[in-house]
Amino acid sequence: MTEDNAIEIKGTKKGLLIYIKPDYDFITIREHLINKLEKTQFFFKGAKIFDIKGDMLSNEEKEELENIMTTRYKMHIIKNETMSNNDVETQDMFQGINEGNTRFLKGTIRSGQKIDFCGNVVILGDVNPGAQIIAAGNIIVMGSLRGIAHAGSDGNIDACVAAMYLDPTQLRIADVIARAPDGDYEKPKNPELARIKENMVYIEPYLNKK
Repeated sequence: MTEDNAIEIKGTKKGLLIYIKPDYDFITIREHLINKLEKTQFFFKGAKIFDIKGDMLSNEEKEELENIMTTRYKMHIIKNETMSNNDVETQDMFQGINEGNTRFLKGTIRSGQKIDFCGNVVILGDVNPGAQIIAAGNIIVMGSLRGIAHAGSDGNIDACVAAMYLDPTQLRIADVIARAPDGDYEKPKNPELARIKENMVYIEPYLNKK
């Protein structure tokens, strides 16, 4: 068995779902969770955990896994089992992604800079590696996006990320994370748009339609 077999992490509109596969003892499950998060902690830091599914786990074992994720990896556990699909989770969500509060920034966002805005963010310039753009709405970059982009930061899965050159070190929409491919890969040649489809981040060419 490979080291990742016991743990599966899925993105949902409510947050990440941690699925524990059966037929593993708790020591192995704990080791596999730590190994997976150690390898991907850059992507999951600050992520929201909607639930941990594991029929074989006791309440004490589940609490131990939660403590690992919250204390060591700074993740957040959501305790909202009773809410419906359309009530609590959308109360405070930014709804102006089509026509709403927007911040315009002119110039390059350099490494170490962090932009966090409760609305849409439009950047007339580049976003360098090491820079972070966090928006409750859309993120539009009229240049190269090579840093971290998190659109729909309050949970709006309809938000998008677009750039003239889209090659981020991390891209997240709501709680769904896209990972950069390993090794060499073809760089984008045209403007691209990232959005959520079927609980995954899809990146597609952005073409004006006449």
